[in-house]
Amino acid sequence: MDTVLSSRSREVVISIDRPFVIIGERINPTGRKVLAAEMKAGRMDRVKADAIAQAAAGAHMLDVNAGIPAIDEPALLVATIKAVSEVSNLPICIDSSVMEALEAALAAYEGKALVNSVTAEDERMDRILPLVKKHGAAVIGMANDETGISMVPAERLAIARRIVDRAAEYGIPREDVIIDPIAMTVAADPTCGLVTLETMRLIRNELGNNMTCGASNVSFGLPDRATVNAAFLPLAMHAGLTCAITNPLVPEVRRAVLAGDLLLGNDEYAMRWIARYRAEQAEAAAK
Repeated sequence: MDTVLSSRSREVVISIDRPFVIIGERINPTGRKVLAAEMKAGRMDRVKADAIAQAAAGAHMLDVNAGIPAIDEPALLVATIKAVSEVSNLPICIDSSVMEALEAALAAYEGKALVNSVTAEDERMDRILPLVKKHGAAVIGMANDETGISMVPAERLAIARRIVDRAAEYGIPREDVIIDPIAMTVAADPTCGLVTLETMRLIRNELGNNMTCGASNVSFGLPDRATVNAAFLPLAMHAGLTCAITNPLVPEVRRAVLAGDLLLGNDEYAMRWIARYRAEQAEAAAK
């Protein structure tokens, strides 16, 4: 199943049979006080620098969030997307929980965007899914509903199926619904990783939809988060994860994804792995 996303000049295909897609997570003011202050003041230098750096590090798409309290989020989200588009041709994942911001951003975006995200509450689905259809976008469906996040994989599967079915009622094809099986920190509950991986396997086997998640969530609250995230990604890829919102600037993450692609047969003759190694060797020799 192929999910095709695009900017004005670039196309990205997400599929179990293709290399893993990295969605850069850095353009998000949550927890980044300096970035939030600059965005609030209308200064986009850091936003542009983050877009350029993530693209150079190997991101295939960029998640863009403008969620700052007491701000005109629709206007700020549109301005942020425009700033990113000035320096990058990567497709964009529009990240907002505010309907007016989503609508403004989708109307302004030139290409086929990915909307992050919709949950299985009836009201949310009936507001967001028509908007996704209207603008020809794709959407991330999170496997939780008004009852919260279940720790039973079969229940998360049922919630994901509900989103896929409701999207179909609005004319959104199955390939344009990317499921988020929900990654949660193992610092709070050591079974969280296992539950997420089993949910991924169920979704892959019974629905076949592409999947994404906030991969960095698994290590929240832990030391040496990069190592935990890097270990999680190949496990998740083997379970069916086809893309992730994560930080491509972390070397361990980049290498884990490339190694996962290699071991899962999505890097023919190890060409991408070898190219990465040679590039790093050349960079080190030049210093």
